[in-house]
Parts: sequence; structure tokens; C-alpha cells
Amino acid sequence: MKRILGFLTISALVAFNTSCKDKAADKINAENVEVAANRDVSQKKLAVISFDKMEHDFGTIEQGTPQETVFKFTNTGEAPLIITDAKASCGCTVPQWPKDKPIAPGEEGELTVKFNGSGQNQVTKTITVTANTEKGKELLRIKAFVNPKGNAAAVAGPVKS
Repeated sequence: MKRILGFLTISALVAFNTSCKDKAADKINAENVEVAANRDVSQKKLAVISFDKMEHDFGTIEQGTPQETVFKFTNTGEAPLIITDAKASCGCTVPQWPKDKPIAPGEEGELTVKFNGSGQNQVTKTITVTANTEKGKELLRIKAFVNPKGNAAAVAGPVKS
């Protein structure tokens, strides 16, 4: 029994050893290498979103007065830009962006931000834009000095020194 088991072990080792003697370089298909190289180059091309401004100041506003601004952007990258999401830091701010519409390299687009004027005193809100860029996210800001309703004395806004 030991002889049979020993013979089978030696046979398996010999078979395994001879099957691994093929050179790996002989198995490479040059056409596949070229396809993989082209794929890798095209995957390195990214969209780049360039905004005309990263922050907008509404100045002094009365509480409850809706405000709106537009952040214009250009795709300065080499691939179509796709904005997948835009979220505000609170429900009082609503971003609108071109949904399901790729922005080709060199083309422009707009992201509209609506703010309902809530809060008091200095208010700053952020909008996180998620897109297929290298960073993946961009941060925009809006701010305003919000006077309480009916406060005529505070219409001038904050005192700047």
C-alpha cells in the first residue's frame, strides 16, 4: 500500500513539474497587450469641473426672503462630466443641476442654488457637488446676513470694521 501511495505521489510531482515548464512569455498575445494599453490610457482621462465662483454672498437680506444664484461651470477635462448629485447642508437650500446630461469637454453648464432666507444673523450654507472628477466632490458656499422680519433698525446689516 505504501508503494502504491509513493508511486502516485511521485507521478503527481512529475506531471506537475513538467506542466509548469511552458514559458509565460510564449503565452502573451500582443494584440491583447495593445488593447489593454489603450484601455488604460482612456481610463486616465477625467472630467474636470471648473466653477466661475466657489462662493456667493447674498449680502444683507430680510428673513424669509427667497434668494437664488447660479454657479456656472465648464468641463475643462478630457472626458464627459457627469454630476451625479448635489446636496445642501440643510433643507433651506436647494441645488438644481443638469441631471442625466453629460457635459462634454469644453462645454458649460449651470448649477442653480435656491435659499429660502431662513436663519438669523450671519448664515453660511454649503453645497456638495458629486461628479466623475478626480476629487469626486466639490464644495460650494452661499452666505447672507439675515435680519429678523420687521427689524427696521438692522436693515443696514452687520457693522464692518
